Amino acid sequence: MISASARLLRLVSLLAARPSWTCGELADRMAVTDRTVRRDIAKLRELGYAIESDPGPWGGYRLRAGSRVPPLILDDEEAFAVAVGLREAALSGALGGDQAALSALLKLRQVLPQRIADRLGEMDAAFVHTPRPGEPQITPGMLLELAAACRRGERARLSYHDREGRATVRDVDPYRLVHTGRRWYFVARDVTRDEWRTFRADRVDHLQPTGHPVELVDPPDPALLVSRSVATGPYPLNTTIRIPVPMDRALQLIPSTVGAHRPEGPDATIVDIGGPDADGLARYLLGLATPLRVLSPEAVRQALLRRTQELFEDNANDLPQQRHCTRTSAEPP
Repeated sequence: MISASARLLRLVSLLAARPSWTCGELADRMAVTDRTVRRDIAKLRELGYAIESDPGPWGGYRLRAGSRVPPLILDDEEAFAVAVGLREAALSGALGGDQAALSALLKLRQVLPQRIADRLGEMDAAFVHTPRPGEPQITPGMLLELAAACRRGERARLSYHDREGRATVRDVDPYRLVHTGRRWYFVARDVTRDEWRTFRADRVDHLQPTGHPVELVDPPDPALLVSRSVATGPYPLNTTIRIPVPMDRALQLIPSTVGAHRPEGPDATIVDIGGPDADGLARYLLGLATPLRVLSPEAVRQALLRRTQELFEDNANDLPQQRHCTRTSAEPP
């Protein structure tokens, strides 16, 4: 005689296999009495399974979507298929910037039977994820390792190489993984520098837990930290501007991969943007074709005024020949 828990799992599997069962059919399949079936149905309802029933001798039981997620029964092939699907969703960012697919995959990998985990590992080793042009490569194993570090709440030793290929080893307190649509970023507190940092996940070589538990105090907004790092970190000069539009409109004008946004009331947005020099930033700001005010630095404000003045002078005269004749030899054609 099978245990009560095994019998409940068997009953869920049967209910999920077809639209409707009579009590007698379920009792025959499970080799129990009708009374046992009714008692097990009541237990499943307590666990959160939404099981409907029709009265009468020809009535039956059917499983529908419930109000919360109950335990899920999967066979080997189904578990493998779900794991593969979650893996691809996490790598491609198909579900957006949240980490639902990655979190679900991490939970599933922890409870998979060893035979299924081995198959998934073999697939990871045999198949190569081909990123979009310009998109960095990251292995599913490293992505899961970083996610697990964020969940553990303990310090880790990070082996990392920067954009110049320089290798460093540092102790970090892991916090979050952030997906920008192109890359994964690992947000952690650098213990030695005592500051929050963002690390490109594809540049992480190794992450070793130290066993030292940590309690993060006043952690930053991880998405905002990554946005600011991506927009201004690699550039020698940064400018701050004010656009008289709401935050959602500002994000349409300047993507989050270009600028770090923060609202200033309901009708204005402050944006930090990085660039190679003042003139390059002025050209970009002119290309936005929208009202704006440069808050800092003065060099960008002056470059924008200079280019605006040149544009005004070039278009002030309606006669192209006269405008051409008034140019000096030092002016560009």
